Amino acid sequence: MTPYGRFVLRQDQGLEMISSAMHVGFSFEGKSCQIVASIPSANGHNYLQYELDGVYQKRIKVVGNSTIPISLTAPTAGKHTVWLYKATEAHTGPIFIQKIVGNQLVALQQRNGPLIEFIGNSITCGAAADPSEVACGSGQYHDQHNAYLAYGPRVARALGANFVLSSVSGIGVYRNWNSDGPTMPDVYEKVDFQAANPQRWNFAAFTPQVVSIALGTNDFSKGDGKKERLPFDSARYVNSYVKFVQLVKAKYPKAQIALLSSPMINGKNRETLQNCLLAVKNSIDAMTPADKPLALHFFQPMQARGCAGHPNVDDHAILAQELEPFFKKLIR
Repeated sequence: MTPYGRFVLRQDQGLEMISSAMHVGFSFEGKSCQIVASIPSANGHNYLQYELDGVYQKRIKVVGNSTIPISLTAPTAGKHTVWLYKATEAHTGPIFIQKIVGNQLVALQQRNGPLIEFIGNSITCGAAADPSEVACGSGQYHDQHNAYLAYGPRVARALGANFVLSSVSGIGVYRNWNSDGPTMPDVYEKVDFQAANPQRWNFAAFTPQVVSIALGTNDFSKGDGKKERLPFDSARYVNSYVKFVQLVKAKYPKAQIALLSSPMINGKNRETLQNCLLAVKNSIDAMTPADKPLALHFFQPMQARGCAGHPNVDDHAILAQELEPFFKKLIR
């Protein structure tokens, strides 16, 4: 199979799905097929989600102590295609696909087209977006994750592009939601965005035409109100962001870099963030005059309706619709 997103192939456990919306595709014949999946925690749970014949179906709960294969059923017999996605982010833990059982199984390749990498935080993950099964404030944090319906995958599907998500809830450029780090520049090169993991991601696995970076919400955050939090430092933010863009450009020298603001930041902070992103663009463009200039998109203000002030799945549809013309110009 051909995985899209961050993954590791394990001899003993099969395909380790790591990043948000990491996906693989296959076809089968008949009315059903079975997925043999597992997670490391015997008492935990995680979520997959899937498309059948190009139509999104639902999230599937993977329970740690279950050995029962997951059955995917089609309404009629015949040949069917399945795209299987990890609904949750890397820090939720991996999901292992050990085996797929069915008739006439064939691995699928993604459609021809450009690849967009979406780097970001919980918004990019699709975190706290889907309380349809577990209400906001209930269960565990990842119970409301829905990476498939996040803005990035929506934009890519609308434009006929492929995508990977490199996103971590609560993460920032020079500081996180409630800590000084490790930040995205610290973990981007790690396969699972965990600072302590010595294993690095193989950046030769994918070559995006566009890399979208949406970081800043957590740098502006006041945290939990208990831990001491200094005022937002524009200079530190811009300097850290410039270094991170340089790191991304070193991985993908020919990619178009796009910087997105945050739909969750409004008022005076929104203006400050926009000025900071413009400063990052001016700095990078001056350093690399022969490269494509950085692209900027400033989100329209949004009163998000998801859990804990995040966009919900309907809000992500609005964000994606806003972003489509912006990304269409970048990939044509």
